[in-house]
Amino acid sequence: MSKWSVSTFKGSTWRWLATALIACVLLVVLVVTPGGILFKADWVGYAVCHRITERSFVIAGRQLPLCARCTGTFIGALLGLAGQALVLRRRRAANFPPARVLIFLFAFVLFWGADGFNSYMALIGGPHVYEPQNWLRLTTGSLQGLAMSSFVYPVFNFTLWRQPSTEANVRDLRELGILVSMEVALVALVLTEWGFLLYPLAILGALGVLTLLTIVNSMLLLMITRRDNLAATWPDAILPLLIGFVFSLIQIGLIDYVRYRFAGMMVGAPPMW
Repeated sequence: MSKWSVSTFKGSTWRWLATALIACVLLVVLVVTPGGILFKADWVGYAVCHRITERSFVIAGRQLPLCARCTGTFIGALLGLAGQALVLRRRRAANFPPARVLIFLFAFVLFWGADGFNSYMALIGGPHVYEPQNWLRLTTGSLQGLAMSSFVYPVFNFTLWRQPSTEANVRDLRELGILVSMEVALVALVLTEWGFLLYPLAILGALGVLTLLTIVNSMLLLMITRRDNLAATWPDAILPLLIGFVFSLIQIGLIDYVRYRFAGMMVGAPPMW
């Protein structure tokens, strides 16, 4: 066996051992933390969302882990990432969309911000243009989630891969229309409030939060350690992604602890909400 192959084998062995160790830690965390799937999803949502009952969808008699706007934002972002990678097949696209697409994406963000500001003013009893509605919160959130995923995805690919693709993640308005239609389907599905959707929506909401935090934390880790642009295959990416995931769990746990100590409840926070 050549010197190069021995070195490669050792590096690969340590990488997989570290990956297995982190995976075991994650499994232990999932097993020892209290409550079932829905309770764990609530705690994930609690770290990023106010969880006001009146501003959340209640399915099968149970409030979703995220409010209506955050449900749209995080599931919408997860759907946007999946759409770019699997539907549009831009698995390593590292360029932003063209200007005509960016205009719509920025409009989605502005739409989300305007509705959020109007909703906040209504909450505090201030002047507002219209009465907020959960369906509108969900819609603006899903469009903003799509925009967020469209901005994050190329940056992630550019940071992670040794040879990222130079193509745009969303090439034209037709492809944007495909992604928007996926978000519309999500909104329509949530608005049915069918009972069997409780677990899928709760899990997808928590998964959306964890996915975005993992992507951001993994990118920060790679840049801080100067290990960016080194992954050639997905096995090369497993370790930094798992470490980013662990950091995300720690981050969520710390936020939950501080917030619960302050509020003493898992929905809203007296008296500011």
